[in-house]
Amino acid sequence: MKRSGGPFKYFLLLTMIFLILCLGFRPIRAKADFGDFSGDTDFGDSWDSGDSWDSGDSWDSWDSGDSWDSDDDSWDSDYSSGYSSSNDDDSSGGGFGTFGMSVLIALGIIIWVMTRDGMKKMKKSAPKPGGAARTPQSALKSMEEFKTLDPGYDEAALREHLSNLYVQMQECWHNKNIESLKPYFTDAFYNQSEHQLVQKRKQGQTPCTERVAVLEVNIRGFRQDSGMDHLIVTVRSRLVAYTLDDLSGKVISGDRNREKFMEYEWDICRKSGVITGKTDKLQSLSCPHCGAPVNINQTAKCPYCGSIITVNNEDWALNNIKGISQRTS
Repeated sequence: MKRSGGPFKYFLLLTMIFLILCLGFRPIRAKADFGDFSGDTDFGDSWDSGDSWDSGDSWDSWDSGDSWDSDDDSWDSDYSSGYSSSNDDDSSGGGFGTFGMSVLIALGIIIWVMTRDGMKKMKKSAPKPGGAARTPQSALKSMEEFKTLDPGYDEAALREHLSNLYVQMQECWHNKNIESLKPYFTDAFYNQSEHQLVQKRKQGQTPCTERVAVLEVNIRGFRQDSGMDHLIVTVRSRLVAYTLDDLSGKVISGDRNREKFMEYEWDICRKSGVITGKTDKLQSLSCPHCGAPVNINQTAKCPYCGSIITVNNEDWALNNIKGISQRTS
């Protein structure tokens, strides 16, 4: 009885294997920067051209590595040279043979390349996910008006403080311990961030951030709500962010060698009526456990006994973070 299928059966099997490998595999997705905003997929729209990055940090260069080069993966005439009339006797005998296997391998490679390149095209043509919406400028009062409420307001000092806080936050996130940040967060935001770290510990993942640089801190305006002043701040940064599996030590998301350009919106708040330098209490103080002097603006941990210092201060506390956009270099 004549067997049916033959080489075509092997072709179908090989096709299924390649499709499963190309389409069925989904890597673990994890996010790495503080608050889990940076990931493998860029999102959001860049800001107005008036606030654009300089040429060294251009957002437009992020996709240049994925451009379609006519020389890449092209099919030239040499590829068909394997089909030679001198091999006709291999196929005429009715057996599968070396030639048939070579044909199947070639077809498998074609399927893999076409599937891979098709996925690249889909990825490039698909719209980027949207980031969080910025607070409308119309919902904010000007900082000039805020200065009439707080004559001691020092924008340069606040921007420097927030810039340093961002770097400290990334370091604490990397170490999976944010206890020293507690004086700078509202209780609700601290508990939310701690919950995220608990999940990472359970999953056996470590978020890694390196080469962190704050590129801009822009205080856009303020609003008042329930006896609190809220400043809305744009923070733009550059960093390398990736996630490690604790057991294997392998990178499961992100890239050690690719920089991400991030834009966030911070909401910082304090009690209304506070005058900077007069009624705010975030100054040098003594550790209640050992009596050593501690500058709470630099650290909330006593450098001598290691105790975490919690103060009931009236200075700015981070209340919320929005992820506005990400571009990967």
